[in-house]
Amino acid sequence: MSYQELLGLAANWAAILTAVVAVWAYGFYHFERCRKRSKLESYLKAEKEKKVDRGQRTVLHLVAHLNMSESDVLDAAFRSKKVQCVTASDNKDRVALILFEHTDDE
Repeated sequence: MSYQELLGLAANWAAILTAVVAVWAYGFYHFERCRKRSKLESYLKAEKEKKVDRGQRTVLHLVAHLNMSESDVLDAAFRSKKVQCVTASDNKDRVALILFEHTDDE
């Protein structure tokens, strides 16, 4: 086998390996997004079922209790069909808080 054939074989294997790694990384990325969304939905549902209050939680509260970044919480909440965004206003009618709660619509 010549040097050129060997180099061509190595290039083909590198292309195949690159595709396999890319597909795996894409799948893992979507799995993690789904896992985080499910984690958020479960937590908010459990908070609502306690019936202490309406189960509405701020982003900062969710970051602290779910060990997720703020961007992860926002991404999961806005992609979920089971999580509703509610705003709370201050005395000048400006949005002061963004709250998330689990909806009973399923």
